[in-house]
Amino acid sequence: MTARGGLMLIACGVAVYAIALIYISATQRRLMYTPTHFSGEAKSFGLDRTEDLALKTQDGETIVAWYQPAHPGKPVFVYFHGSGGSLASCAGFLRDLTRDGSGFLAVDYRGYGNSTGTPTEQGLLLDGEAAFAEARRLGVKSEDIVILGQSLGSGVAVAVAANHLVKALVLEGSFSSTLDVAAARYWMFPVRLFMLDTYKSSERIARVASPKLIIHGTGDQATPIAFAERLFAAAPRPKTFMAVPRAGHMALWSPEVLIQMKQWLSSLS
Repeated sequence: MTARGGLMLIACGVAVYAIALIYISATQRRLMYTPTHFSGEAKSFGLDRTEDLALKTQDGETIVAWYQPAHPGKPVFVYFHGSGGSLASCAGFLRDLTRDGSGFLAVDYRGYGNSTGTPTEQGLLLDGEAAFAEARRLGVKSEDIVILGQSLGSGVAVAVAANHLVKALVLEGSFSSTLDVAAARYWMFPVRLFMLDTYKSSERIARVASPKLIIHGTGDQATPIAFAERLFAAAPRPKTFMAVPRAGHMALWSPEVLIQMKQWLSSLS
């Protein structure tokens, strides 16, 4: 290869890299948030005791919520789902979660399902606060609330729990920050310089006084367990880490893991 050919090859490589960098930077929120608009009334998904709600956020968006009251002596889970799908995608898990008489209040973030708006970190945190406020408005005591976040929803859950003392915070598929995850996944790009929504949970969890349970599958490829371990290290006591052998992402959807989580909650009483 001639010197000129070598220079042209380098120039092409630089151009391809620059294009990829621009694409990643410009589409980062589309990569992070993958909502569906598949929706419907909760009862159409077999949640017969569940009420459909529409909540107003502090910045004027309208987000869809499902609420099912708890039986006496049972907690209400304020639930935040992951980055993909919608509430409808979680209906089976919510049925399993509440078979013992527990209740829940779950929201579709802005831009998900039939909720208005466009997802951003600032927006999702407002959605989380609207969900918590609605649970309290419905008469649920703070000491009966368990904030539960899965995957990206763990970032929302930590932020909400940092502002309110509740029965417990339960996280699954969580991370120290989405910035850490993205920097490891896209190691070839300087993502720390341009990432917009960083969900710095390891900083926020320092303000969470409630008991904390972090659940993570050892085989999770979407969010490797090292990021959950980093989050756990940053968390103040009381805290418990539950590593699920060979489980992947969304380990809590397993009936066995769900039972273990409920047993942990019972131990707090």
